[in-house]
Amino acid sequence: MCVVCGCANPTATHPEQAHVAVNPSTGDLHYGAGAARVSVPGMSQARAIKLEADVLGENKRIAELNRAHFESHGVTAYNLVSSPGSGKTSLLCATIEHLKQHAPALPLAVIEGDQQTSNDADRIRATGASAIQVNTGKGCHLDAQMVADAFGRLSLHGHAHDHDAHEHHHDHAHADALLFIENVGNLVCPAMWDLGEAAKIAILSVTEGEDKPLKYPDMFAAARLMVLNKTDLLPYLDFDVPKCIEYARRVNPGIEVLLVSAKTGAGLDAWVEWLLHPQA
Repeated sequence: MCVVCGCANPTATHPEQAHVAVNPSTGDLHYGAGAARVSVPGMSQARAIKLEADVLGENKRIAELNRAHFESHGVTAYNLVSSPGSGKTSLLCATIEHLKQHAPALPLAVIEGDQQTSNDADRIRATGASAIQVNTGKGCHLDAQMVADAFGRLSLHGHAHDHDAHEHHHDHAHADALLFIENVGNLVCPAMWDLGEAAKIAILSVTEGEDKPLKYPDMFAAARLMVLNKTDLLPYLDFDVPKCIEYARRVNPGIEVLLVSAKTGAGLDAWVEWLLHPQA
């Protein structure tokens, strides 16, 4: 994972220079077979494990502060994760427009994560919703400190404090305000980073392979919900929906599944109902 991936270092030229398992019949290489589940040139498995624990431990501390901040003010935060091109931003725009019609008084905001540009945040702001862009540079995911910094700049943060000043009892079965965190398009690194969210939501486009949950098991194991997006394209694709759901539940038996089309609006009612009434 990115905590110890050594992205700036050259990959070991020979398998014996790294911690790798070799399949004797095919010659396939598996660099995640060691105790650390990652191989970094020049770093032992024990050192990799310690480094990961130190970095993720500090992130977890900040994430818990975020979670307490959100919960104390009735803000339900969702961490949206996916590959690039899954339609996260389009789904968010459609969701915001749906909520404007069916729950116009509900405060909401978006934190947008990308390596560069404010394109997605601009699309969100065009709907009238408050959004902050977080550019990560070479970083491949958002972390808890980035979310804390961005949340403090959102109008939703001001609402949260006004809400806290006047309301002391929250109905936790219903969201008082929604915060969508659109993570960097990446099905690997964001799986391990707690941002303080109420749930990770994995968005998978039907234009991708149905075996994505098996290829990226950590992400689908961490997600509470899998949203199959772009379902309007199913008649034109060779995508096996039941098999995809089977694969997802193979790595996460408790994962919930919704089918949605951001373009046609199919499934949006069920999706918004899930967002407004999250199950514990």
